[in-house]
Amino acid sequence: MSKHTTTVTVGGTASKNARKLTVASNRQSFFKRMMSQKMLIAMSLPFVLWLIIFRYIPVVGWLMAFQDYKPQNGFFGNEWVGLKHFRDLFNEPTFFRALENTIGMGVLGLVFTTLAAITFALLLNEMRFLKFKKLTQTISYLPHFVSWVIVANIVTTMLSIEGPINGLLTSIGILDDPINFMAKPGMFWGIVTSAEVWKSTGWNAIIYFAAMAGIDPQLYEAAKVDGASRLRQMWHITLPSIRSVIIVLLILSIGNLINIGFEKQMLLGNNIVMDKAIVIDLYALNYGIGMFRYSFGTAIGIFKSVVSVILILIANGFAKKIGEGRVF
Repeated sequence: MSKHTTTVTVGGTASKNARKLTVASNRQSFFKRMMSQKMLIAMSLPFVLWLIIFRYIPVVGWLMAFQDYKPQNGFFGNEWVGLKHFRDLFNEPTFFRALENTIGMGVLGLVFTTLAAITFALLLNEMRFLKFKKLTQTISYLPHFVSWVIVANIVTTMLSIEGPINGLLTSIGILDDPINFMAKPGMFWGIVTSAEVWKSTGWNAIIYFAAMAGIDPQLYEAAKVDGASRLRQMWHITLPSIRSVIIVLLILSIGNLINIGFEKQMLLGNNIVMDKAIVIDLYALNYGIGMFRYSFGTAIGIFKSVVSVILILIANGFAKKIGEGRVF
């Protein structure tokens, strides 16, 4: 019995010593790796600090959603009201109308801007006239840098009763009389999506075009030997080669599906189409900050953040199932 006990004790001691040596070795290798990459760590430190200061510290402000916040009382001097503002939020019909408009325009924007960017990148990649290709690519970036104020003015002018769109449609017989597109609630989502596609296609195509530039040219040469047409090469070589890039960008876009902003809706909207123009960000601005209901506006922001996290987790899970394109 004593020999067995001694053996177990010695074995346990050896096991503990081995674990201690492993921990010490891991710790030493960790610090060695840290020292070997100290320049990279020093370069990334400002960005980490920026992230903490401007992204994580402001999250403390979420406490306002659970208070009856008034600025004059300070941050912690307000009455705690629990989930009152969330209950008010989910009992307002305007909120659900804003949510419907946000999701509707978000999905339309995601689908059509992605398709337009991929199609444009494919066409640009197939272009053989190099100078014209570079010129086209440069010109396509310009709308991205144009303010939504200017874009809204252009769209409103183009779609006015006396604008060129009405003139063209009446001249070719599609319309008998000019119509005011901006006063048609049923057309508002389409107008916003079209403006967004025009503004963002060239800029969004940059990443797809860069991914296409990295495809092995020997794949295309082999396809030509097999008699594949240009269209077949795009379908069977180019698109599968950039599939992971498309999925990653879709995951990131889906996470921001509910964060579509309010600039284009506010600038292109009017009282006639307001039921179709109000989105969650515009709702938070008008019914939260605009009415000095800071706690209510914070509750809307928390709702948006939670929905965004859920959407990106769903998209990431889908990417995991198909075997590629995971963000995390």
